[in-house]
Amino acid sequence: MATLDPAARRLRLRQYQEELLERMQAARTGSGARTHQLGVEIGGERYLLDLLEAGEIVPVPPLTSVPLTQPWYLGLANIRGSLVGVVDLARFFGLQESAAAPGPAARLVTFSPSLGMPCGFLAARVHGLRQAAEMTPSAGRLIDADGHAWTPLALAALAQDERFLQVGL
Repeated sequence: MATLDPAARRLRLRQYQEELLERMQAARTGSGARTHQLGVEIGGERYLLDLLEAGEIVPVPPLTSVPLTQPWYLGLANIRGSLVGVVDLARFFGLQESAAAPGPAARLVTFSPSLGMPCGFLAARVHGLRQAAEMTPSAGRLIDADGHAWTPLALAALAQDERFLQVGL
């Protein structure tokens, strides 16, 4: 596979961002025929996020630790000049005991500014847009055509969870 030159990469990124923006706008207005959600992997589990609740997806930046915080609170990151609290949801959910170094596919997914919480979480992998309407419900999860189970994750509810809001020890 040939490597794209920087100009071609920027063009492809721009096209992807425009397509994502169109889908988000369709989701907001209800004009989309299907509900698109963002698929992410956290602690070996797959989750679906409402596009209206997700903000930016960026490579994991350097983190500044904050003393006397919960083990799942990883610290602060500078995202385009704004400080964002970073959470390891795998640890928060009890899916893993210790935070491993993020792999090359890991991303930081920020909460939407509309949620009023400058926060983000580590995703081991972002699987892209998923069509929840084409999945089969099963015991609180959705099963896709490939047999993968997806759990809906409401960032708005998480942003109001008392335990999530108490990052200090």
